[in-house]
Parts: sequence; structure tokens; C-alpha cells
Amino acid sequence: MAALLLCAPAASAAPDPVDRCKVTDKNINELSGLASDGTRMYAINDGGTKLTVFVLDKNCKVEKTITNKTDPYDVEDLALAPDGTLWLEDAGDNNKNRETIALHALTKDGKATLYRLTYPDGAHDTEALLLDKKGVPYLVTKTPLGSAQVFRPDGNLTSPGPTKLVQVASVDFQTTETPGGPTKVPHAIDTVLVTGGAVSADGTVIALRTYTDAYLYSAPDGDVVAALKRQPVRVPLPNEPQGEAIAFEPDGTLLSASEGVGTPIRAIANATALVNPAADKAEDRGGTAAATEKSALPLWPIVGVGAAVIVGGFVLYRLLSRRRS
Repeated sequence: MAALLLCAPAASAAPDPVDRCKVTDKNINELSGLASDGTRMYAINDGGTKLTVFVLDKNCKVEKTITNKTDPYDVEDLALAPDGTLWLEDAGDNNKNRETIALHALTKDGKATLYRLTYPDGAHDTEALLLDKKGVPYLVTKTPLGSAQVFRPDGNLTSPGPTKLVQVASVDFQTTETPGGPTKVPHAIDTVLVTGGAVSADGTVIALRTYTDAYLYSAPDGDVVAALKRQPVRVPLPNEPQGEAIAFEPDGTLLSASEGVGTPIRAIANATALVNPAADKAEDRGGTAAATEKSALPLWPIVGVGAAVIVGGFVLYRLLSRRRS
């Protein structure tokens, strides 16, 4: 819980995101996952009764949809593999009652392969998918209290599975003052919940986002676990009411988006240059992954009030959740 109670870190020097275009198609009302090949963007809604990926042009206009009749439980994130396969992370589980979760590998002609997965320690609600340059998937949990856990398959994926997952890292975030996020829970929780992930085209930069901020990690060798042990660069994504989508374009541009018809997809050009893989290649800090920034302010004055706010907010978060069950 301590990671949730720390004072807000210093302001980031990252540039502000710029609106690229607005998502006005009424069928994309719960944008949760995003990917890009540099020419087109690929978007998914939260949940759904069949696998559906919307193909968008640079103006956010829907060119076509890629679908498969497979009925998922709760799709939350999206990744684009180098071969063009779209990986849909079907791991949402707010009530934590799923015995298995799933990944769906969807080709652009609509063929899908199901891979079921099991956690080693019981159910988790998970909304972030990282697909490394070797094609290995990593899942990062959405944890209101405590560290977000990072899992990957324990061996090769099998279809339909299930394949066992193994925990390989954990990630802590501090509360920030970046505005935005859902209004149904306290801001302190909004700023630490992991809602999406992305890996740069060359595999050297890892991104995790919360409702309010993105964190960029240097991965000079493409090693996700090693990257998450390094100090990240915080990139504020202010005023996204339900910010869950994040992606890299091949040129290093960072894209982010929120749920809601009429909300923009925003861009930060050359975002991958904000980290320094060359410098980090020679340094491995080791230890537990910690996506935190040091603060000189003392912790003890806010512990009592902070604990009450966060626990109360967590109860509201569970009671008011609109996720599919």
C-alpha cells in the first residue's frame, strides 16, 4: 500500500500530447486498446460479444473492421506483431472470478487462434499487454492496492491451452497530480491503476499507462523484465476521462486515447527519444521493478488520511464497476 500513499512526483519534462483526430464513430464507444503500423491505427472496444478490431486512417475514420465470431469474456488491450497479427488481450476480470483468461491472435483476414492462460496465484483483473520483439506476451495487472504484477507464459503458448503463467516482476506507481481519470473513485487510485501497455517497434522502449500518465522504460536489449527494473520517464496524459489505450508508431510517436465517442487520439512525437537505451544498456539496477519517482517530501503526514481515501475508493471502484462479468 505504501506505493499508493507517496506524495506526487516532480513534474515531468515530457511534451504535452497533441490531438491528432477525434473518434466520432458511435461503434467505438469504449476504446480500450490501440496499435499502429504507421499508416493505419487499430482500435478495440472494452468487452464485446465477438472479436472486433477497427481499422482507422490518420483522421480517425473507420476504413474497415476485422472480425471473428469468437465470443470473448472481456477484451482490454491490443498489440500488433511484426507479422501483422493482432493480439487481443482477453483478461479483464474486475470481480476476479475467472478460472482462465485468454489471448486471441487475429489475422487481418479474420482468422483467430485462442490461447487460454492460468495465473499461478488466483484471479487478477488485467488490462495491459506487452508483446516483446520475440513475440512473448507479458500481462500487467490492474491493482488498486499494492504492486501491479507482471506475468508471462511459462513456456510456449499452446492452443487452446491452458498455458500456465509465471510472475516475473512487479511494478509500483506513485500518485500524481495529473488531472483526468474516472470520477467515480478517488484520484489517488486513478493515477496508479495500470490500464494499458505498449512496446516500440524495435522493442527498445516499453510503455505502461495509468488513467492519467504514461511511464516509458528503456529496454536496450528488448528485455521487458530488465526494463521494468529501471527508472521510467513519466509522461503526463492529462484530462483523459477514461484513458486506457496506448501505442507506439514505428517512428517513435506515442499515441494515447480515452473511452467515449468524440474523444481524441493524441500524439507525442518522438516519445521514444525521452529514454536513453544506450546509457541503460550498461546499467542494470536489479531488484524489484519500481515505476516510481523519488520524492523528498515525508510520507507520514498523509498515511492516515490516504489510507482511508484509498480503501473507500477501492470499495466504490468494485461496486460501481461497469465491466462485463
